[in-house]
Amino acid sequence: MEIRMASKVSFLSLKWALLLLLSAGALTALFCATSHLPDTTAEHVKSGVIPMDVLYPMRRLNALRSDPLRTKVDALFKQAKDQIAAANAYAFNVRKSKLEMMKEVRLLSEQAETLKKLINRPQNRALLAAHMVNSEHLRAFEKEVKDRIQLSKQLIVEAKEYFDSQLRVQKLKDAIFFVNDQLTKAKKQGAYASLIAAKSIPQSLNCLSTRLMEERISNPSKYIDTRDPAPQFEDPNIYHYAIFSDNVLAASVVVNSAVANAKEPEKHVFHVVTDKMNFWAMKVWFIMRPPNNTTHIEVKAVEDYTFLNSSYVPVLRQLESANLQKFYFENQMENATKDATNMKFRNPKYLSIMNHLRFYLAEMYPKLHKILFLDDDVVVQKDLTALWELDLEGKVNAAVETCFGSFHRYDNYMNFSHPLIKERMNPKACAWAYGMNFFDLDAWRKERCTEEYHFWQNNNENRLLWKLGTLPPGLITYYKTTKPIDKSWHVLGLGYNPNIDQEKIETAAVIHYNGNMKPWLDLAMKQYKHYWTRYVDFEMEFIQSCNFGY
Repeated sequence: MEIRMASKVSFLSLKWALLLLLSAGALTALFCATSHLPDTTAEHVKSGVIPMDVLYPMRRLNALRSDPLRTKVDALFKQAKDQIAAANAYAFNVRKSKLEMMKEVRLLSEQAETLKKLINRPQNRALLAAHMVNSEHLRAFEKEVKDRIQLSKQLIVEAKEYFDSQLRVQKLKDAIFFVNDQLTKAKKQGAYASLIAAKSIPQSLNCLSTRLMEERISNPSKYIDTRDPAPQFEDPNIYHYAIFSDNVLAASVVVNSAVANAKEPEKHVFHVVTDKMNFWAMKVWFIMRPPNNTTHIEVKAVEDYTFLNSSYVPVLRQLESANLQKFYFENQMENATKDATNMKFRNPKYLSIMNHLRFYLAEMYPKLHKILFLDDDVVVQKDLTALWELDLEGKVNAAVETCFGSFHRYDNYMNFSHPLIKERMNPKACAWAYGMNFFDLDAWRKERCTEEYHFWQNNNENRLLWKLGTLPPGLITYYKTTKPIDKSWHVLGLGYNPNIDQEKIETAAVIHYNGNMKPWLDLAMKQYKHYWTRYVDFEMEFIQSCNFGY
């Protein structure tokens, strides 16, 4: 019994000895930790106020006997910091997205700043390091923090809804802008492609010219004309037409349709002028397939008129300019579509002498008194001899006016901010159509119209008066010398307008396929095409072999 009691006392003595040693070890560790800290820190330790960012070792030791409120303090500070980060993140994203939310950005920034000041107050920072957390101070701090966090969260919820809506709107705006940009580019590319298609010679027409040249090479003796020009070519007492074209089939339709509707076809003379490349194809065609045996057709090359050279003709001289060559002959589409509103005028044909021959009629046909000019994209549907009976009242040009409302007035074609234009013309003067124009050549010579044209063309080398083409210089040249005629003489728009009244077409003396949808192209409007194709001869073997598809 005594031995058992002695053993029990000995066990208890060892237990208390171990506890004393552990306590001594903890105190020693605390002493060692504080002995290596700066003096100021040591003072904080003594006072019971220890900064969190300085006394991490101390915090770990204090954790052994931490205040139950410590967890709440840490959670409050973490909540506040998280809310500050959230508010700043929303404000940053709004600024970055450049949305119209300046009020929301200001409120969020204010809340983030208020929370930041709240947790950085010295008395609040002291809660992190206090040995014992003051419960009253903690409750006041908790209430203020939660109120601020609640307000900030409410602002974020409201801002988030608005932000998301604004972001969606902005994304939609960006998408619309991108699509519009792509659409604009596609329209330019489409317009450019359409322009190329409209102004290019189709393979079928090239084939026709090639077959005609083959015919001429195979039978040279049939096409050598050693006779003197027919006297009818210079007879002022019969009806003369001028047709300038490099398109064999188109010129043929103009002649065939005019002859088919003429009451006295033997009194009609057609002066067809083409370029040197197409001269023999044009000549062979009309020798092989004249519209009848009585109508007179003169085919000449523009090079036969030797006075038309760069020393006399402004457009030929201007084509020698490096600036104009760059403007017209740059072959990159992005350059060709820079001036999108007037892209068609970048076609070099608008400075082609073939297109400007109409301003030299009085000199090309010096023995004639009157002449009817026809474009190669027209079809004649009635006898036109009544035009020679019109009283032009001393005017040079008889034409159909095209203005209605504010459309097709002079200010649509010319730059009225330029003093030369502004001083001499009325911007609201009515424009008229080129394509079927009856000219009094005697009045032309009297009014010195060619000299007038030269004056204006020379002054437009830099394209400051108008954007090139032949209608603007025509409107200027014949500004005071044009007589309007009835609209039934000349109906326009069959190359671009699908809504022309059919009765107007049927009753018109001349219909005009002005625009890109020419009747010899695949893109022609089908409802108008048959007016042109009925004058195309299907019987010729080389036409059929070219597969026109009419």
